[in-house]
Amino acid sequence: MLTAVVLTRNERENIEKCLRSLQFCDRIVVVDDGSTDNTVKIAKKLKAEILTHPLKDFAAQHNWTMENIKSNWLFFVDADEVVPQRLAGEILEKIKNPNAIGYYLRRTDIMWNKKLRFGDVLGAKFIRLGRRGSGHWEGAVHETWKIDGVIGELKHPLHHYPHPNLVAFLVSLNKYSSMRAEELYAKGERSNLFQIFLYPILKFKHLYIFKLGFLDGTVGFIHAMCMAFYSFLVRGKLYLLHKKIGVWS
Repeated sequence: MLTAVVLTRNERENIEKCLRSLQFCDRIVVVDDGSTDNTVKIAKKLKAEILTHPLKDFAAQHNWTMENIKSNWLFFVDADEVVPQRLAGEILEKIKNPNAIGYYLRRTDIMWNKKLRFGDVLGAKFIRLGRRGSGHWEGAVHETWKIDGVIGELKHPLHHYPHPNLVAFLVSLNKYSSMRAEELYAKGERSNLFQIFLYPILKFKHLYIFKLGFLDGTVGFIHAMCMAFYSFLVRGKLYLLHKKIGVWS
């Protein structure tokens, strides 16, 4: 059995398109973190099963999901992602004749009508399809599925539609930078003026120059700048946490 899993919180703008692309799966389970919009209503309309569980961090939410869903194979999809037909067919073929216990997937990021090919997305791949009980998830924000064993790779990419506008992007950066700063704080890491100043500069150079973000034009520049700002927020918030100043509004 193949079960698709989608973690949600107030995803009414994305969830229908995502769930319609998952109809090839045997089951679709939405794990909802207390949505206050129509996310759950839309998901139920599309025959998804609903589990409600408060999100502590993303790795913990994924691990809780793996413990509470009985299925041979789990396929984790974000609410702002869509599975094209070619990928759906490839997934079904792989679980029918598996040569691995988990599979890497690539993503095609489409932001503001621009397909991003470079910068932060260059060479990115993630384990999203795997046998239930294989390994565990790590990372409060940039969560990864750690699997010991043979890992394959699928040819066809997911389609990712992040951040419908710049305001949504900035809201997301604020939320995830707080989670990341708290993760680093819990690990005992510290920050200082040098890091707060230097990290954003290095992040921008890495994404825009070394990972060729400039080839994605204006959208590539905005994306690199925002991710540099994310680095600034993480290091700044980490510093403030050690000063006993909270990072959540």
